[in-house]
Amino acid sequence: MKLIRWLLGRLILLFDFIFAPRSKKRTAEAQQQLDELTQNMKLYQFKACPFCVKVRRAAKREGLKLETRDAKDNQTHRQELLEQGGKVKVPCLRIEEQGNVTWLYESSDIVNYLQRLEQSA
Repeated sequence: MKLIRWLLGRLILLFDFIFAPRSKKRTAEAQQQLDELTQNMKLYQFKACPFCVKVRRAAKREGLKLETRDAKDNQTHRQELLEQGGKVKVPCLRIEEQGNVTWLYESSDIVNYLQRLEQSA
């Protein structure tokens, strides 16, 4: 079973690489505005998780720069996710706005949030 999961993970990463989406083109100031909105966001993820890939692809499609944190191999990030987010579940988007921190789970919810963020800028 472990071999199958490893193989599927590598296939997911290969197809993600081959069929990587293109980012939206926008003016430099519009991109800077989006970069400022996303500078306080962190995406906790596992590299080969299909739901994490879905979120990363959506962020790339929207041209958003998110800091990714590996919660599988990096014990510090895993511990942050557990202690601050409440559970080790990925993908998880940590959003810090005006001193308030929100932990957003579920890939579809994160993708919807990122699309609304892009539209509001």
